[in-house]
Amino acid sequence: MAAPMELSCWGGDWGLPSLHPESLTVMAYAKFSGAPLTVNTINKSWRTPKGDLPVLVSEDIVISQPAKILNFLRKQKYNADYDLSAKQGADTLAYIALLEEKLRPALLHTFWIESENYCSVTKPWFASRIAFPLSLYLPGKMSREALNRILLTKGGPPLYSLTEVEAQIYRDAKECLNLLSKRLGTSQFFFGDTPTTLDAFVFGFLAPIYKVCFPRVHLQEHLKQLPNLCRFCDDILTCYFRLTVSDPALIVSLQMDDNLRKSPQHPPRKLTTLKLAAGGEESSPMSRLSP
Repeated sequence: MAAPMELSCWGGDWGLPSLHPESLTVMAYAKFSGAPLTVNTINKSWRTPKGDLPVLVSEDIVISQPAKILNFLRKQKYNADYDLSAKQGADTLAYIALLEEKLRPALLHTFWIESENYCSVTKPWFASRIAFPLSLYLPGKMSREALNRILLTKGGPPLYSLTEVEAQIYRDAKECLNLLSKRLGTSQFFFGDTPTTLDAFVFGFLAPIYKVCFPRVHLQEHLKQLPNLCRFCDDILTCYFRLTVSDPALIVSLQMDDNLRKSPQHPPRKLTTLKLAAGGEESSPMSRLSP
């Protein structure tokens, strides 16, 4: 008998099983490959290795990071890519690299850097799922980490100003969405009628952009102009997760989150310099890369 496998990840909202792109990627792959995961949505992320989620535990094995978790599942014979050719396998790696380079910075910016989104949605949502007093610290830490990641990958020459960095981030993201839309075409999934690793990664990146109700929706507006990508997300949610807003627990969750979003929020302190956020700083990084 195979050892039980337990996945710990951030929970969901807005009809999504998780708001966390990495958690969504692993959850989708498990559904596609038939891996029998027990999914636990947890709030105590500081107890996981390095505070990272998702985390897969199987007996005495503990694995974090989606790529490593997916490799482990493949070794357990849960392989969603079994029928792919060598060329399709190479294409999978290329498109995942494209997502990481072109789309992730804009996704991070949308959730963690864009001031209005962070103050009214991201910060209260995550804070409501973390025990006090860490709820006062962890969202800010996650925001600073997102800022640092963006600056390390996009903040060098010739992009010296904040507006230039932001403009380039969203140009790259829209270009990536257009390429994904063209590649998907009229197919149900990226390699035909069966979902694979690439579908899991694309779903993990796109679904939060598509579904979360942000006040500033630079990327969501563009995504909704690409109906095949929207249909792709809807089909996976309907066929593999069967989540609807009619679920009583989800309705209560949405109502609670609406109350949090309407609560007063302190505006970020305006900064004019472009620099990495120190690990221990408490200043808000959103204002460093906000319009």
